Amino acid sequence: MTTPVLEARDVTMRFGGLTAVRSVDFTVNAGEIVGLIGPNGAGKTTFFNCLTGLYVPTEGTVSYQGTVLPPKPHLVTKAGIARTFQNIRLFANMTVLENVLVGRHTRTKEGLWSALLRGPGFKKAEKASEERAMELLEFIGLAAKRDHLARNLPYGEQRKLEIARALASEPGLLLLDEPTAGMNPQETRATEELVFAIRDMGIAILVIEHDMRFIFNLCDRVAVLVQGEKLVEGDSATVQGDERVIAAYLGEPFEDAPGDEEVAEVEAAEANADTTTNTTPGKENDR
Repeated sequence: MTTPVLEARDVTMRFGGLTAVRSVDFTVNAGEIVGLIGPNGAGKTTFFNCLTGLYVPTEGTVSYQGTVLPPKPHLVTKAGIARTFQNIRLFANMTVLENVLVGRHTRTKEGLWSALLRGPGFKKAEKASEERAMELLEFIGLAAKRDHLARNLPYGEQRKLEIARALASEPGLLLLDEPTAGMNPQETRATEELVFAIRDMGIAILVIEHDMRFIFNLCDRVAVLVQGEKLVEGDSATVQGDERVIAAYLGEPFEDAPGDEEVAEVEAAEANADTTTNTTPGKENDR
């Protein structure tokens, strides 16, 4: 019997009068790698943001292990969901080790006074966090670069570091937003092997990606979003053979498909919402 880790029910996201995601039902089960694909402007990242608390869905619910998630990103992370971003968001002027340690903050219980006084409890927690961070750097192959600044890493290693930082929060579900974007074939293959290794650790994974070969080689199940609606879901063979999916990627219209003008309006609304989120006080270091 499959055990759901993530359940999204009837999730809808509107920006004013524009609907970017419409009545999407979606499930990720324990031990699964699930892919989410669709043409540009399909609403994939908007849906991701609804799952992780960056956006509050206009309608519907998102649950993790049977509990409805609070609409706050740090509380979603604390609950057990971690994510990476389409655009890398490392702390460029911090070291590789320090970036991973940042991801440990939801799993440490030491407060302000403990940090200021640096008592035995704080030092013990600090040591445990560093040991766990080093284990993760060993896991992704960056232990030898623990003291390097994140900005000096090659692009592919920055992607790996972002994954390690996400894993530092000890998630039960990892969401990867275009993890192979900008990678060469060798880096893409290495990422595929890394994702399989993460799954073998007992972590369920949800992946957005434009590289179809990567997705179909990797995923147990794939869902297709087109203009904010789930068009089809199934194994790789089912999705690849669906004529509606082929038509969507070729840009051919299907029944009730919105026109180019409406699509452009939705994309503009999403971009404006992202700008507002990223300029919220306290978010500057998130980039």
